[in-house]
Amino acid sequence: MEKLWEDFGFGLFFWNAIIFVGLIFLLKKFAWKPILDAVNEREEGIKNALLSADNARKEMQNLQSDNQRILQEARLERDALLKDARDMKEKMVADAKNEAQAQGQKMIEQAKAAIESEKNAAVAELKLQVSTLSLQIAEKLLKDELSNKEAQVKLVEKMLGDAKLN
Repeated sequence: MEKLWEDFGFGLFFWNAIIFVGLIFLLKKFAWKPILDAVNEREEGIKNALLSADNARKEMQNLQSDNQRILQEARLERDALLKDARDMKEKMVADAKNEAQAQGQKMIEQAKAAIESEKNAAVAELKLQVSTLSLQIAEKLLKDELSNKEAQVKLVEKMLGDAKLN
């Protein structure tokens, strides 16, 4: 250290100091300001990126909550649609049953009416055949009885006797 004090010269010190100040001045003017601007710009970019990331995270959380809400609404709507479909199916089945029962009852009534009509027609036909048969029998009997003279007289007397009694 002593040797440094012995070799110390003010002229060299002065020129070194001027060169150093000049170098600092040049660095400040041409290098320091662009470097600081670049650092500040970089810092601002990082700040903006962090804000953007924070905003994106918040937006993502909002979207997730919206998605959950929309999903819940969709589930509720799906459940409501399924319930409506089940109710509609049950109503359609009940209506079809009622209609089938009504048609069945109507067909039974029509069948009863047809049976009654056929029965009446059969009874009328039977009455017609019985009356025709009775007339044929009566005609044959009368022919037999009226063919002989004595039987005619007896029949007339009997009829006269029956007519007086009435």
